Amino acid sequence: MGFRKNLLSLIDCPNSLGQEVVNSLIMAGDAFFATLLGMGATGLLQDWKLGLVGAGISAGFTFFSTLAIQRGLKKSE
Repeated sequence: MGFRKNLLSLIDCPNSLGQEVVNSLIMAGDAFFATLLGMGATGLLQDWKLGLVGAGISAGFTFFSTLAIQRGLKKSE
């Protein structure tokens, strides 16, 4: 199986809705911690409450975007 076919099978996610939600949660967790890490590394994390809000927004957007792509509601570019 080629790289492109593997990538498309991950995006299309032929598994159940539960698997798709788990995949979306993994991606959202990655976005959450990457946002916190990036804000901390650049010195933008002065107020931890604002940092958590920003990371939460990033995680929420990533969760729903990933779920929409896996469900076929939004075409990946």
